[in-house]
Amino acid sequence: MSRRCFLCFLLVISLAIPVRAEPIRWVDFDVPYTSLEYAMERDIETFDREIHVSWIDLLALAACRSGGKCDRKTVEKAFRDLKDGTPARELVGTHTKYYDYYHEAYTAALGGLLGSYAIGSDGQWKPAYGLKAFSPIAEGYGYRHCEDFGNQRSFGFARKHLGNDLMGSLGTPIVAVEGGVVEAMGWNRYGGWRVGIRSFDSKRYYYYAHLQKDRPFAPDLKPGDMIQAGDLIGFMGRSGYSDKENVDNIETVHLHFGMELIFHESQKECDAEIWIDVYDIVRLLSKHRSTIQKTPDGWKRPYPYRDLDIQDYPQTHA
Repeated sequence: MSRRCFLCFLLVISLAIPVRAEPIRWVDFDVPYTSLEYAMERDIETFDREIHVSWIDLLALAACRSGGKCDRKTVEKAFRDLKDGTPARELVGTHTKYYDYYHEAYTAALGGLLGSYAIGSDGQWKPAYGLKAFSPIAEGYGYRHCEDFGNQRSFGFARKHLGNDLMGSLGTPIVAVEGGVVEAMGWNRYGGWRVGIRSFDSKRYYYYAHLQKDRPFAPDLKPGDMIQAGDLIGFMGRSGYSDKENVDNIETVHLHFGMELIFHESQKECDAEIWIDVYDIVRLLSKHRSTIQKTPDGWKRPYPYRDLDIQDYPQTHA
């Protein structure tokens, strides 16, 4: 390797892996579905055991050993090494800075998806531990999607597609993947009618775009609202690609779903935003879908839901 190439390599690494208190500037999230599923199942399986193996610890160790690829065999090996209680940072030897990078990156991407929650039934809360985030598509509604992150888009200017498109039927109920605060809502010339929700830990910004013309949002939803995972936020459509509001210029009815990672507030709206490929996360979330029913009084969930890991969320009663 020439000296120039070597210096370029060092520059790329330095931009990705933080030194001291510098925020992470880039995340190439490349964890396949089978590894996500396996790691999640091992986390849930060991939750009540003396040694609980966190899926984030597990994936970060596997990523450190595989350069971020996290193939299934590497994840399985990482689990065998962690289940006896040996700390992951001890297993990586001198590569702790790489482990710390992956652990922080995966905590930002996955930190709100697995944990403790409760379902309200017969006036009581029934606690559980597991996948607490939901598919953005409500239960009972079909959809299809493919790996389309990074595809080219041309409206307005040439750019890459920074999300996952889920194709379905007009008016399909769209729900919040994770609880948080409604941070953006209204018309965007690219995304049409859209909702942006910030997770309670502020690490994830969820973007739901191309909502339905005329009736895009859940009734009474407004910026600043705190919502729970699985709550109705809008309806699938094909709005967007127009400077004029309430226009359908998208050819195919679909939801554009995106996730931005935020390690420092200066990254929220800038030229170096960190959007990750959520295709395999969407596949994982298909295991958990929220039921939204249309009643004479409007759209409602048939049961109350509470995220038990969120301390400050207003408490409600079943």
